[in-house]
Amino acid sequence: MKKLTVIIAAVTFPVLLSSCFKNPVTGRSSLNILPESEMRSMASQQYAGFIATNSPVQGTEDAATVKRVGQKMQAAVTQYLQSIGKAELISGYQWEFNLVNENTANAWCMPGGKVVFHSGIMPLCANEAGVAVVMGHEIAHAVARHGNERMSQGLATELGGAALSVALSEKPEQTQQIFNTAYGAVANYGVILPFSRAHESEADQMGLIFMAIAGYDPNEAIAFWQRMAAAGGAKPPVFMSTHPSDKRRINDIRGKIPEAMKYYKPN
Repeated sequence: MKKLTVIIAAVTFPVLLSSCFKNPVTGRSSLNILPESEMRSMASQQYAGFIATNSPVQGTEDAATVKRVGQKMQAAVTQYLQSIGKAELISGYQWEFNLVNENTANAWCMPGGKVVFHSGIMPLCANEAGVAVVMGHEIAHAVARHGNERMSQGLATELGGAALSVALSEKPEQTQQIFNTAYGAVANYGVILPFSRAHESEADQMGLIFMAIAGYDPNEAIAFWQRMAAAGGAKPPVFMSTHPSDKRRINDIRGKIPEAMKYYKPN
């Protein structure tokens, strides 16, 4: 048994070493063993299933705001990544920014740039800058490949670090379940499972920079999270349950704002 463990480690360890991803903003290294093209393909299938049963809202002010902010954030992310020589991180993205009529305070972004806001979060956003806070944070999770990291950990643990192509062909149901564990049953609920504290901190930091480049004041993030905390009560909004809102988090964001303000140029 010990010999078998050594053999498995000898096979998988070089793969893990060659599959490290370095966050372009924080510098944190993480395990990303899945090709992003495959992540986008699986995400696209989940997203299509969700949109098939949740038609995007058309012709309203809120729907227009989501699309307008999304387009500005897309341009900001592209500008930032180009400026640091990392434009390839969003190569192959096919951006979409939709509002769906779902009365939960929630929003999410899938690998490949598919962003969805639920109508229930719009009152808490309160204004266009509030939408930018949420948008920047969710896009940051995708750019930082947090889902890839989470799924890579699942593959390494459950399938011994098998290549995704092998996992899909030999154990497709188990591989799909790992994806669902990483992203939640988006096709049914539109819920992204809670990210780790490290992921949340990175998404906060990156999101503030992205919204600043897009022309939105990063200080609006404090007001947004304060509104989220105030709305909690006995049953917190979905977005708050998957993105913990507490005094520590707000203080951490406050500490990140000075760096983000270096990128801020009001429109």
